[in-house]
Amino acid sequence: MTDESWRSPLPTPAEMAAWDRAAIEDFGIPARVLMENAAREALAALMEAHGPLTGKSALVLAGPGNNGGDAFALARLLDGQGANVFVLHTRPRKQYRGETRANLLLAARLGLSLELATPGQALPEADIVVDGLLGTGFSGTLNPAMLHLVREVNRLGRQVFVFSLDIPSGLDGLNGTPRPEAVRAHATVTFQAAKTGLLQPGAEEWTGRLLVRDIGIPRQVRDAALPRQWLLTPAVLDLRPRPEPAMHKGAAGHVLVLGGSEGLTGAPLLASLGALRGGAGLTTLGCPAGLTDAARAGFPEVMALPLGHGRSWDQDLAENLDARRFDAVVLGPGLGRSDGAGRFVQTLLRRRLPPLVLDADALYFLARDPETAALIPEGSVLTPHPGEAARLLGTDTPSIQANRPAAVRELARRFRAVALLKGAGSLIASPDGDLHLCPIVAPCLATGGSGDVLAGLLGSLLARGLDPLRSTGLAVYWHGSGGTMLDSLYPARGCLAREIADILPEVHKEHPC
Repeated sequence: MTDESWRSPLPTPAEMAAWDRAAIEDFGIPARVLMENAAREALAALMEAHGPLTGKSALVLAGPGNNGGDAFALARLLDGQGANVFVLHTRPRKQYRGETRANLLLAARLGLSLELATPGQALPEADIVVDGLLGTGFSGTLNPAMLHLVREVNRLGRQVFVFSLDIPSGLDGLNGTPRPEAVRAHATVTFQAAKTGLLQPGAEEWTGRLLVRDIGIPRQVRDAALPRQWLLTPAVLDLRPRPEPAMHKGAAGHVLVLGGSEGLTGAPLLASLGALRGGAGLTTLGCPAGLTDAARAGFPEVMALPLGHGRSWDQDLAENLDARRFDAVVLGPGLGRSDGAGRFVQTLLRRRLPPLVLDADALYFLARDPETAALIPEGSVLTPHPGEAARLLGTDTPSIQANRPAAVRELARRFRAVALLKGAGSLIASPDGDLHLCPIVAPCLATGGSGDVLAGLLGSLLARGLDPLRSTGLAVYWHGSGGTMLDSLYPARGCLAREIADILPEVHKEHPC
């Protein structure tokens, strides 16, 4: 595995356009060659998604830009495969320019049926509808004529196969939302790399099956202008530390989980189980001495560190705690929001600490007290859900959800830490602004305690020496993969948080080192 195979570029539409320009202007690759490559890859993707094309009727919709050029070129290749092709274009022929015009004229010379779309017309039925109306450069909202065509495609799509080129028309290539409607494709081919909007949670409602195809943009172009967004790939699971035949428990990392309060003793236990199931050699649960038995709940694998003599948190518990003998600390699960807990968090952060995960109630105190937030050590990881992120940024949950990428980047910048914004399509940002998307959506993970398990799993990876960014990416993908396995076992939901921890080792049967 190469160092970067754990992630793949996820360019914005503007970054993708810059790659195109560089390939053409800096390396001399003719734009028509790139368009021909796109059309050939689209044909192969369509045959993969739909099946044989001979004798099929294909309605090809060609829009005003380069996406329309791809459609004209694909129409010619469909004709070569023996399909009965009818092309409907949205601009008069004389208004097309460059390689798009060249492919239009070639299709005409080959005798393909080409007609100009008229306002409000009903689209004819066909076995396949190719959507080449608008590409990833589309912004704003659909004009009335395009909106009508999108609606017509969706009407036909109830009975015929719809195939979109690069992106379903009407879908925002940056954030994956319809503007205000979008083509609902059965399959979408996108060129060179998936764009950010195509992999946002819910975008599959419009993209259908997403096929990414290389069109020959040189590696040198891509390496010279790496995007600031990345997609976690299955190869991220290969980042987990490999077990050594002669290893012992001390060499597998010792995680300290600090949390638990009256009525919330289950959270630190779940984090401890997440750490153990993630491969930690040792896990210790630290909490007020009077809560120790309740927090461990009879799990002998979890060691206890009774702090003080009572049942509540305060600063003296941190003053007497030497966290340096542990390899990672998970702070916050079930900690509670008492003033004493706040003093404990601030005092602990003033001390030298190993790699640190700040989760749950620890985040509450960061949001409440800027002085506490200023103490976050370098190399820490924050793991808020949207409500916690809103509190940290002084806004509300709908605002966070409306622009999750901007929110997680601001968290990482403001708190100088790796930030994980949990939820469907979890996002990870580093302080330098790089963003990583986990594409896994697993409804079984939406249950109380799931985040505690994730925090413990993350702690186990930090304890074994993996850097904060890769630890977070691996933990999120691993946790999500376990969730998809549970979705198959509990299709109507109903799994328990500890079952999320228990299934973590099973994930690697599907993806061994």
